Amino acid sequence: MITRVIIAFSVALFFAPAATILAQEHPEHPKKSAEHPKKGGAEKQVSTADISAGIKKNIDARSKKSADGKFRVNYEGQDLALDLVKVHDDRLQDLGGGKYFACVDMKATDGKTYDIDFFLTGQPGKMKVTETSVHKIDGKPLYNWKEENGKWQKVPAS
Repeated sequence: MITRVIIAFSVALFFAPAATILAQEHPEHPKKSAEHPKKGGAEKQVSTADISAGIKKNIDARSKKSADGKFRVNYEGQDLALDLVKVHDDRLQDLGGGKYFACVDMKATDGKTYDIDFFLTGQPGKMKVTETSVHKIDGKPLYNWKEENGKWQKVPAS
């Protein structure tokens, strides 16, 4: 009986590393590829809360500027009028080099849900959105992310 337990345990340990590799998902969003050392310790650490606050501040400011109070994004020649549904705090990323990524769900006046990718730069309290793009419509991806030579690139959805 003990021999069977030892054999079963040995086999489980043998296959455990392969199971971990097979269980990994293809990244849906870009992630930091390597640690970047801080220079002189003068830079403040940017937390996920800072990134989330920067996104919300940007959405709020841009919404206030529009006549209907909606966040506006141009997608394939259409002017989308959107309301914030959720900032995916679990997908906020420090990409290194003072760049950050966030994913946000927004609802359009036509009832569709749009997943918008935001890229930011800056320090806590002074986050600036540098790029936005429509990533998904009603959960269907328009593109995916692939890391090539340490840089994340958009690739067509398969």
